[in-house]
Amino acid sequence: MGTNRYDQFPLLKLVVSAIFLSLISSVQATTDPTDVQALQVLYTSLNNAAQLTNWKPNNGDPCGESWRGVTCEGSAVVSIQLPDLGIDGTLGYLLSGLTSLRTLDLSGNNIHDAFPYQLPPNLTSLNLANNNLTGNLPYSISLMFNLNYMNLSHNTLAQNVGDIFNNLTSLTTLDLSYNNFTGDLPNSLSSLSSISTFHVQNNQLTGSLNSLAGLPLTDVNIANNRFSGWIPKELLSVPAFIYNGNSFDNGPAPPPPPYTPPPGKAHSNRTRSPPSRTHTGSDVPSSNTSSGKKLSTGAILGISLGSAFLILLIVLVLLFCFLKGKKTGNTNRPSTVNPPIIGEKVNADMQEQRVRPTPSIVDIKPPPTENSTFEGGKSGSTKRVKSPMTTSSYTVATLQTATNSFSQDNIIGEGSLGRVYRADFPNGKVMAVKKIDNAALSLQEEDNFVEAVSNMSRLRHPNIVPLAGYCVEHGQRLLVYDYVANGSLQDLLHFADDRSNTLTWNARVRVALGTARALEYLHEVCLPSVVHRNLKSANILLDEELNPHLSDSGLAALTPNTEREVATQLVGSFGYSAPEFALSGIYTVKSDVYSFGVVMLELLTGRKPLDSSRVRSEQSLVRWATPQLHDIDSLAKMVDPILNGMYPAKSLSRFADIIALCVQPEPEFRPPMSEVVQALVRLMQRASVVKRRSSDDSGFIYKTPDHEAYEMSY
Repeated sequence: MGTNRYDQFPLLKLVVSAIFLSLISSVQATTDPTDVQALQVLYTSLNNAAQLTNWKPNNGDPCGESWRGVTCEGSAVVSIQLPDLGIDGTLGYLLSGLTSLRTLDLSGNNIHDAFPYQLPPNLTSLNLANNNLTGNLPYSISLMFNLNYMNLSHNTLAQNVGDIFNNLTSLTTLDLSYNNFTGDLPNSLSSLSSISTFHVQNNQLTGSLNSLAGLPLTDVNIANNRFSGWIPKELLSVPAFIYNGNSFDNGPAPPPPPYTPPPGKAHSNRTRSPPSRTHTGSDVPSSNTSSGKKLSTGAILGISLGSAFLILLIVLVLLFCFLKGKKTGNTNRPSTVNPPIIGEKVNADMQEQRVRPTPSIVDIKPPPTENSTFEGGKSGSTKRVKSPMTTSSYTVATLQTATNSFSQDNIIGEGSLGRVYRADFPNGKVMAVKKIDNAALSLQEEDNFVEAVSNMSRLRHPNIVPLAGYCVEHGQRLLVYDYVANGSLQDLLHFADDRSNTLTWNARVRVALGTARALEYLHEVCLPSVVHRNLKSANILLDEELNPHLSDSGLAALTPNTEREVATQLVGSFGYSAPEFALSGIYTVKSDVYSFGVVMLELLTGRKPLDSSRVRSEQSLVRWATPQLHDIDSLAKMVDPILNGMYPAKSLSRFADIIALCVQPEPEFRPPMSEVVQALVRLMQRASVVKRRSSDDSGFIYKTPDHEAYEMSY
């Protein structure tokens, strides 16, 4: 009578239980959609997919399907470990979406392209050793506060090791060995209070090791670099210290300057004074005679009266300073350059950053750290002490020789701040020197200019022309950049004799993507955001492989928004300026997005932004092109005739859709550059899939009715 019905049907009981368990497991295994999207982008960016067992480009569940190397906690991906699998390709653009990821190990593969400048923000362990990564260390590493292990050895990373370690107090292991790093070790290494292992052997690093003194190191390898000076004595006591292959000086380190005892030793030195001597400056031995007592009583009386007078004087001075500071404190507030950003969402950290008192050059100032120092200014105001310079200083004589006395024949460009000259140095190095017209500068004080240069030198991205040096001498102000050999996009689009074999459709999309990545870095990685304010095809330089390099990044800090500068910009960049800038002089990151849309229109049509030689209705590129961007037939007629129809029609349509978003009149409706980058990456990925499926080795697809149908089915 009391028997359960399920007991009478054991098969039914088994089926129901299996369904229930599968439902429970599927609910528990569902992966966070953001993590899924990030892993799918990573999967499509890596080429050797056969090694990535169970990974899927669409509709996958990494946690529920046990994707190879992926570990989850609940619905969050917390670890990706895929070492030594022979994986090829790149790391994609969405690693920063893996906000729960703690361990990332892709070492021992063949991953190439530039080092990603946006990484999972909460990593504790990062291992990308033994790959083919290029570029330099991104500033975003400085915000990975939980990082305790980083191994980037055996890649081809280059340029200076940036000042990015101030906040990495948990880092215990740092391995940058077997790369091509140059320059001095950054001062921020001294903030690595937990570091035990430090390997930088087989690079081209220079300067001293002073930033390593006092750290809790147990394993140091700096062999085969170009370090010089004296080895700090603290390092000589490190249990494992390898330093051969450098140019250190022999003998003991020189003594410290007079009256400046070594840090932390001042107090101990005083306590070691001979006990038989007084601290009054006299070498007379102390005595217990009656005459000595009488002298001591008189001295005590004089000292007491003098001390009372001195204390009274100090109190009066402090009271005077306090009252004066209270009166002037509200009138010496530092101003900022950037106008409010319209329609931008900012997180709590960004909001906190924007309300802190900062110097006037906020465009390119990295976030302040606990080690920031200030010095007093006039009228009780404060200013930040000049940041440590991370770039080289040149003399006027050196640059004059390299440019043939700034010869007309060496001019390779000219902008609102001055002319740019080719500089050939005796060691064979070719650089570009911008000779700034002092009349165009708003920062006349040398300290302010050097501070701006220091901030510009911190901008590090593979698609941004790096600042290599500067010169402030004899009233001259010059900036030295890496030389980019293939000229500007403007020259190649509008003045080259033969563009058909050079600027193919795929090449144009790559130029757009690289430029978009540079702007994404300036707008969304740098804190506070850096507004370029002079984006145009003339400032996009191309190397031998037609990779774009954005020039003049950070120069806006030298020319704040003034009426004079607005007029200069309107003349210099007419055709690229967003409507809100032309009307009111307000310029934001969204204004940069508009200018980028104009550059994309140049790439699409081969036309200049403003061309008075054309009929009146076609002189303004944006006004002529915008109404036609969503019309397939009109769009096909707009394309640069040099391409001769050799482009994927679907790719062209998507390219036009991105342009239409960027050049919208209302700034709040323009997308952030991160969305533009994602859209262009998807466009490139689809093009590469079509290329692999097509028999056309050139990668171009003629626009035919059959192909149009094929693309729609894809």
